Amino acid sequence: MSWRCLLDQQATRPKPRSYTENYKRQVVDLVVSSGRTPTAVAGEVGLHPTLLCRWVRQYGAGAAKAETPRPAATSFLKPVPVPTADQAAEVARLRRECDRLRMERDISKKSIPIFAGPLR
Repeated sequence: MSWRCLLDQQATRPKPRSYTENYKRQVVDLVVSSGRTPTAVAGEVGLHPTLLCRWVRQYGAGAAKAETPRPAATSFLKPVPVPTADQAAEVARLRRECDRLRMERDISKKSIPIFAGPLR
């Protein structure tokens, strides 16, 4: 690979995003206060899970306390609602129906050669 190709690749590589300290602390507060995993929260807010885990180690409850208090999570970081019993029952019913439909589809796929007859 020539040096020119390497320069072209470096030119097309996106620049890394930078986040403010306030934003990092808000997202870490969301992880700590909600009790959810950093991976789940990272998916919600659009961050890479490894990055959020690093922030949790850096700013989380186990880290040294900073001089300034950390602000609480703001309204744009809303927790995921917990499903009710009715919703859980509906999800279970839909999963059973999905399993049944997959089984019917698989049976239909296997029966095609039987009804198609021999090849000529």
